[in-house]
Amino acid sequence: MPLTEYFVDLHIHIGRTMYDRPVKITASKTLTLTNILKEASNYKGLDMVGIIDAHVPAVQEELVRLIHSGKAYELEGGGIRFQDTTLILGSEIELYDENCRGPVHVLCYFPDLDRLKSFAEWLKERMKNIHLSSQRFYGTARELQHKVKELDGLFIPAHVFTPFKSLYGKGVVKSLKEIFHPDLIDGIELGLSSDSHMADHISELRTYTFVTNSDAHSLKKMAREYQVMEMTAPTFDELRKVLHQSDGRSVRANYGMNPKLGKYYTTVCEKCLTTIDDQKVCPKCSHSRSIKGVFDRIQELKDREPALNSRPPYIYQAPLEYIPGLGPKTYENLLKNAGTEMYILHQATRDELQTASSEKIADHILAMRSGQMNIAAGGGGKYGKLKTD
Repeated sequence: MPLTEYFVDLHIHIGRTMYDRPVKITASKTLTLTNILKEASNYKGLDMVGIIDAHVPAVQEELVRLIHSGKAYELEGGGIRFQDTTLILGSEIELYDENCRGPVHVLCYFPDLDRLKSFAEWLKERMKNIHLSSQRFYGTARELQHKVKELDGLFIPAHVFTPFKSLYGKGVVKSLKEIFHPDLIDGIELGLSSDSHMADHISELRTYTFVTNSDAHSLKKMAREYQVMEMTAPTFDELRKVLHQSDGRSVRANYGMNPKLGKYYTTVCEKCLTTIDDQKVCPKCSHSRSIKGVFDRIQELKDREPALNSRPPYIYQAPLEYIPGLGPKTYENLLKNAGTEMYILHQATRDELQTASSEKIADHILAMRSGQMNIAAGGGGKYGKLKTD
């Protein structure tokens, strides 16, 4: 079968169950399973999405209802189809064993509902609250890896450089081998404040496929980072082949926000978020503690220079909501008259954009598409901004 390009975002949270009970406490109430699937298919234009709170029983119940009503169905190659989008069933888990020495988030994905349910049954005996997102796992990282592999799943360390709840971010762990079995890792999620070139300075990551995902806590944040994958079909089996670069499958390009737009790119004062360079105390408020930025953490870890053209292109892009002057009304008009967000960002002509918005908005979208917009860097939990000057 011929290979086709598909838009993929593998890290989307559930905010509420169909019973209006919270799953990811900090996520939007509108971020339900059904709403995510409708948003992905009808507005975002995503061909594959990973729901990483699918271990929650009520989420599984909603999914079963969709299947029984004929609105969704399981695919032969793994995954569940809803309209034009394939759902990959996943779980984000927090590790905190003696090797981690601090919370580390990981992503686990499973081919079908039966194996996800088996995982959830095993997990609830090792977790205090199976009904919530990103809960602490009482066991070792390697124990979790082996269980995922026993169920034919995929295992990916999440947002590996962010200052909190990540593999490298806390500054204690220097090598993934301290925590994980390297051969049981299927990919590395970079996170919002890094890109492929930055991460490729670390030699132990050179054999892994990098993925770029949104970590969405609201419907609008879906696909703020994503990738184009080349597969024969958007299924779990094909996703596995992409991550292991087998049979010609691959990530064709990673699309993500310029790292400077991320919340943790620069090192800032813990108290007032003033950017700190080499100072030991904040020059503004004299506070002595800082939040180390991703850029500085990678400088500490790097042990090689990246090989040229060794990775798929990493293309800087931001969601439409980041475009200066593009409000909710214009956003709705663009979707109604130009197409899905993926079409607008990648393919829409100037005429299509101007007709659905304005000449100024069209200029901004095209400038972003070509990587020509200026950026004010973020840090310490505060996002960067696109600038028009």
